[in-house]
Amino acid sequence: MISIVRTDANHLDFVNLIKQLDAYLKVTDGEDHTFYNQFNGIENIDHAILYYYNNTAIACGAFKNYNHDSVEIKRMYVHPDYRNKGAGRQILDTLEQWARELGYKFCVLETGKRQIEAVSFYKKAGYKKIHNYGQYIGIKNSLCFQKKIATLD
Repeated sequence: MISIVRTDANHLDFVNLIKQLDAYLKVTDGEDHTFYNQFNGIENIDHAILYYYNNTAIACGAFKNYNHDSVEIKRMYVHPDYRNKGAGRQILDTLEQWARELGYKFCVLETGKRQIEAVSFYKKAGYKKIHNYGQYIGIKNSLCFQKKIATLD
């Protein structure tokens, strides 16, 4: 049984999955973890998705406002035992739909070059590489992407 729940960053299941994500990123980011981690707080996230399989939260994702027409996708994570089974794509699709409902036209995101699976995942989902934005400008291990999610008026 699968269910997808819209919530915010205060949900205990979201908090627990983020702890798992942060532990994973601490290893993969290596010496760059402290830099990236400063941008991964969840206190300003009002839009989060939880993916449940048999009443267990196994995946999550979120977005926050980036500018007047874009959201930034944040905190995408699927428990390793459930990867490559479609949960990540369902979360991303649900986040994009939610952002569209709120009137946003684009999604942007950053991921690290070391997250090879994430880079491939976002490309397959239609995200196009863009110049690094914001705090990621000049950061050689960061890759930034964008996807148009709604027609422009």
